[in-house]
Amino acid sequence: MKKWLLPVFASFILLTTNTQTADAASFSEIKDQAYTYLGTPYKYGGTTSSGFDCSGYTQKVFANLGYTLNRTSSGQYSQGTSVSKSNLQIGDLVFFNTSGSGVSHLGIYVGSGNFIHSSSSKGVSVASINDPYYWGSRYIGAKRVVNFTSETEVKEAVKEASIDFTVYASRGQVAQEIAEKLNLDTS
Repeated sequence: MKKWLLPVFASFILLTTNTQTADAASFSEIKDQAYTYLGTPYKYGGTTSSGFDCSGYTQKVFANLGYTLNRTSSGQYSQGTSVSKSNLQIGDLVFFNTSGSGVSHLGIYVGSGNFIHSSSSKGVSVASINDPYYWGSRYIGAKRVVNFTSETEVKEAVKEASIDFTVYASRGQVAQEIAEKLNLDTS
């Protein structure tokens, strides 16, 4: 009867440990967060769902997933690692020069050559990075500020995590393991 305790507690430790130490959210999580605000109006200096400017929007989306971005588009451009246009991944920040002097606009790459952003004319909306009439000629570059994971990578990690159900442990041993994993004082 006691043999079932170890797998239960081991599963609990394994799952809570992985959740707390996960390096990044998944591609679908960043896309879901980004699309949550679709249609929200543009507001100069806006940082809330009542209205966003471009950097307030990206800052909010990433904050919802636990990541901190600088407040301005140029500040966000100073974060992360540069990514070539041909290597863009969902969740990368894409930057544009719309004012004639450096970085002045950004959005979040959502795949298939599209990005989502807070546009002064349409609010939060999706556009093509390669739009020949506007965005294509204003593209400056991209930054990867978070290494998001694909759902395939998440599934493979779960498959690799296995529990040996042949091992027997007393309640005391299980309690000791839990205490150690949670960094509790056992004295």
